[in-house]
Amino acid sequence: MTAERQLRTWAIGLVVFVVLLYLLRDILLPFVAGMAIAYFLDPICDRLERAGLSRTWSTVTVTAGFVVLLLLFLGLLVPMLVDQGGTLVAKLPQLVDLLREGLQTLLAKVQHQADPALFEKIRGAVTEQLGKLTSVLGGLVGGVLTGSLAIANFLSLLFLTPVVAFFLLRDWDRLVERIDGWLPRRQAPTIRRLAREADAILSGYVRGVASVCLILGTFYAIGLTAVGLSSGLIIGLIAGFLSFIPFLGVAIGSLLSIGLALLQFDEHWRILAVAVIFVVGQSAEGNFLTPKLVGDRIGLHPVLVIFALLAGGTLFGFTGVLLAIPVSAVIGVLARYSLSEYLASPLYTAGTGDEPPAVGQPAEQPGGPTGPGAEDRDPPA
Repeated sequence: MTAERQLRTWAIGLVVFVVLLYLLRDILLPFVAGMAIAYFLDPICDRLERAGLSRTWSTVTVTAGFVVLLLLFLGLLVPMLVDQGGTLVAKLPQLVDLLREGLQTLLAKVQHQADPALFEKIRGAVTEQLGKLTSVLGGLVGGVLTGSLAIANFLSLLFLTPVVAFFLLRDWDRLVERIDGWLPRRQAPTIRRLAREADAILSGYVRGVASVCLILGTFYAIGLTAVGLSSGLIIGLIAGFLSFIPFLGVAIGSLLSIGLALLQFDEHWRILAVAVIFVVGQSAEGNFLTPKLVGDRIGLHPVLVIFALLAGGTLFGFTGVLLAIPVSAVIGVLARYSLSEYLASPLYTAGTGDEPPAVGQPAEQPGGPTGPGAEDRDPPA
């Protein structure tokens, strides 16, 4: 089989896979979630195996521990989160009214400096959009209840995911070995190397981001609750969870918290304390947590991460959000490999007589070597 035919075969297979993924997106969530759980619990099973347990008993132990932790979370935190979530939803119209009043006050202060006709247009547009915001928020809540978190889908996620995770975790090594046996023999070493690189990037990135989200969520929840903010627990956890999207968690958390603080508190120091909590959290995330725990492991710019998450969510819903980062990691690895192959190919160097530069190293500029001491070198004969 020629290289062109191989490429065409792989391209057709990829297109068929993506089309099937799109058509089956409504039922994929428990399977994707189960696969993600199995992927991250596999190292624990491997350690238990090295300690002397069989693969089946290792899987039973790890899965049982995971289910117990999940049940504890559901039993202890969910009732409080549901209660505070209802309070938060009930206060959203008041937050919108507060935002409208603040914007109207701001517009009134600049009214004398603007063209009257233009000002009336701006005020009318702002009033219209804010008037729609309450209905949009209500529709969002209704969409959550009737969409990905509808009762049937929630039950399938709750009961199917542990089952899928158990069987995938038990057979994980055999599945990897079977897939490895299907690889084209000539390209198998390259594919294995790229897969190991993607695995290292993905596991390191997700562990780092999960640690950042957990630390920030705990900090925000404890801080807001200590200040006395109603719904402080759920807002803190939401802000921490959304921190995997750059700047989104702190933006939503601070807006909701400060708005609720303005409605709830008469003491200015409490409102200031809420703002300080998010300033401290964002400073810690940007200067310490993210550089130390995440770094640049995925090799993608934050803007590209946001785009990948939004694109995945638009195409596949919450399932697409789960798949966005793994797919981005794989695409990043393939892009760097393709770039290295291009820089080492005649397509890049043809007709120049130059040796291809190493990946990440700039090519030598015309006119010979430069730098300190270059003027002392003997000219070419």
